Amino acid sequence: MPLMLSLIIGAFFAILNETLLNIALLTLMEEFSISLPTVQWMATGFMLVMAVVIPISALLLQWFTTRQLFLGTMTVFTIGTIISACAPTFSILLVGRLIQAVGTGLLMPIIFNVFLLIFPPERRGKVMGLVGLVIMFAPALGPTLSGIIVEYLGWRYLFITVIPFAVFSLAFAYKYLINVSEVTKPKIDVISLVYSTIGFGSIVYGFSAFGESANGFSSPNVFIFIILGIVGIVLFALRQLKLEEPVMDLRVFKYPMYTHAVIMFLIIIMAMFASEIILPLYMQGPLALTAAAAGLVLLPGSILNGIMSPFMGHLFDKFGPRVLMIPATLVLSGTMFMMSRLTVDTPVWVVVVGYILIMLTVSAIMMPAETNGLNQLPKRLYPHGTAVMSTLQPVAGAIGVSVFISILNARKLHFLENSATPDDPVTNNLAMVAGVELVYFISFAISIVAIFLSFIVYRAKPQEDQETATETQE
Repeated sequence: MPLMLSLIIGAFFAILNETLLNIALLTLMEEFSISLPTVQWMATGFMLVMAVVIPISALLLQWFTTRQLFLGTMTVFTIGTIISACAPTFSILLVGRLIQAVGTGLLMPIIFNVFLLIFPPERRGKVMGLVGLVIMFAPALGPTLSGIIVEYLGWRYLFITVIPFAVFSLAFAYKYLINVSEVTKPKIDVISLVYSTIGFGSIVYGFSAFGESANGFSSPNVFIFIILGIVGIVLFALRQLKLEEPVMDLRVFKYPMYTHAVIMFLIIIMAMFASEIILPLYMQGPLALTAAAAGLVLLPGSILNGIMSPFMGHLFDKFGPRVLMIPATLVLSGTMFMMSRLTVDTPVWVVVVGYILIMLTVSAIMMPAETNGLNQLPKRLYPHGTAVMSTLQPVAGAIGVSVFISILNARKLHFLENSATPDDPVTNNLAMVAGVELVYFISFAISIVAIFLSFIVYRAKPQEDQETATETQE
């Protein structure tokens, strides 16, 4: 229990920062006189750094003890939080935010790996449900807390209030955290690290630049970095398949339920980001809600998501993944279609109900799918399986944020260009709604894929015994 508490307390407040600034974006735009694409870097820059540091987590998990890694990452996160709280300019604020991302990026692979090592497969659903409480409830709660704090205390308190909890987590872990992993110190392949940094960093930067560019993919700053990122990732993947001790072993994808889990994971991450980024803009724009009110609208869904995540994990242990995923994906798809019909006159309760349904389905899909996929891996691939999934989260998030923001802005501009009164506030609200509708309709189309995947899932069994037996025979 002290081991679990040490990890979960630190991870909760670190991951909370992933979405803590979503509702504060408009406030920061006014405070520092910056544009929406610029302030978007508070989210995409955070994910950019995570995309660079997470791929090396599998290597770090084999080079350092659990205690060393956790204390180190939480220290880095705390330093970044202090810098952000004191930042006199947007540039300094962004630097602090990026330092936070270094610590946050390494925390989830540490937690996943530890829990896979200390709990047997038949108990992992419930335990990973507790992890889901962190990785889903914390970022889901971020906009709600952000709205209230920004409204009554100011944006700096988004960081100031986190500092004492981060310090407490460090002190608690220093006293109670023990080591459970084996330090093997595999060979470090520098070329792989270079490919990884170029690949994942460029792909996230390219899509972030896409969100800022008026010319879309035709902008050199966009397509050059996206192509560079794709080339870097391909070279990284090819090299991993040739190395005896890969930085990130991509052989995890030969396990069908792990691959299934990764695809489902990506779909759900994009659905979450679509709502957590777009809904605050919609509520503070066309619905004319304050930051605090917009945060409170998201609160019921956030709370239910956190409460239901361990419960969904227990149901997964008992009944398997299909019983949860089939109804959940159907409800998710229906909700996305409903949200694509939003208007300037939509009652607030419709947004509340829609967000509740989205977050409930997320709790019924994400952690069961991820646990089922990781359960199929042999023990030696645990660090690599968790590293792959953790890497894909910020990459999918960055792509989702930039693409959805770009779609919203493009649809909004197109609407205004064809309007006789583009400067009228009512017309601007209608343009914003048109963009929101398109984002959710695209999310609806993506959710159809999740429905198909839910019908082909099956309960995965660990492959360790089978592979060990095969190796013994050879």
